[in-house]
Amino acid sequence: MKTLKKCQLFRHPKYVSCKRIAVFLSTIDEVCTDEIIKDTFKSGKSCFIPRYESQRNHMDMLKVSSLQDVETLPLTSWNIRQPAEDDSSREEALAGGGLDLILVPGLGFDCLGKRLGRGKGFYDTYLERCSRHPKGKPYTIALAFKEQLYQEIPVDDNDVVIDEVLFEDDE
Repeated sequence: MKTLKKCQLFRHPKYVSCKRIAVFLSTIDEVCTDEIIKDTFKSGKSCFIPRYESQRNHMDMLKVSSLQDVETLPLTSWNIRQPAEDDSSREEALAGGGLDLILVPGLGFDCLGKRLGRGKGFYDTYLERCSRHPKGKPYTIALAFKEQLYQEIPVDDNDVVIDEVLFEDDE
């Protein structure tokens, strides 16, 4: 699995200052987020991860308490760990204090923050819901490999533009 130089994110002012962060649990073809999740707990941040409801094309960001908590979550049919559908014990970010930062996955990105997701609109819909939260839309950072950067990504009116794309470099 390829990795992004995490220090790029760990030094980012939005990451340093955030208290409530949503982090996707990476799949084999995405930037690995394991070290980021570890650092959120080490830094005392509140960490939220996605719970997808594919029947409703709905996603919530639910709070996790530790790396061990994440590692014991059940696997979905997509082979992604997430809280069980009947797990109502976790704080949902928008029902509480909102989020300061969301790390966003994707298949492709351009320099204007346009993003190609996996076609279900989970993140676009969630970011639209965030914009209606009293705290407002959190800052969004996409994590990408160089191979995922394109000159232009076509979008439609439902696609939400990402604030910034961080990608690996050769330094």
